[in-house]
Amino acid sequence: MDRSKDDLKALGRKTAYSQDYDPQVLETFENKHRENDYWVRFNCPEFTTLCPITGQPDFAEIRISYVPDVKMVESKSLKLYLFSFRSHGDFHEDCVNTIMKDLIALMDPKYIEVTGLFTPRGGISIYPYANYGRPGTRWAQLAEERFARHE
Repeated sequence: MDRSKDDLKALGRKTAYSQDYDPQVLETFENKHRENDYWVRFNCPEFTTLCPITGQPDFAEIRISYVPDVKMVESKSLKLYLFSFRSHGDFHEDCVNTIMKDLIALMDPKYIEVTGLFTPRGGISIYPYANYGRPGTRWAQLAEERFARHE
């Protein structure tokens, strides 16, 4: 949902946290520099979700990088959205892909990538990575190149 800064609901108000996955809290604002291509990066070092099998908590740093077009995600709404995973049960790979797909649906960015750096549980770390470049543009080629070189 695209809003002016005066219409943003989460920013500057008392924080209300969702108790389950809630993409409806995401808000956008207009990119005032559409003539420039530039990166926006968010790091969420305190992401938590639940294992869908055991119900045990999983902890991660979520890294989101994107090249905006018309819309940009408002940071507090993104924080509330990521927090909404706290009581949600999903595998690490699902969380990363869900986050990316929700942000694509919200903003229609030129390019986006999402990485989850999940802390070890049971002696193993999982680092899922997903990316997207707008089809038919140079951003699709960038997505292919970055995916092929991703470690």
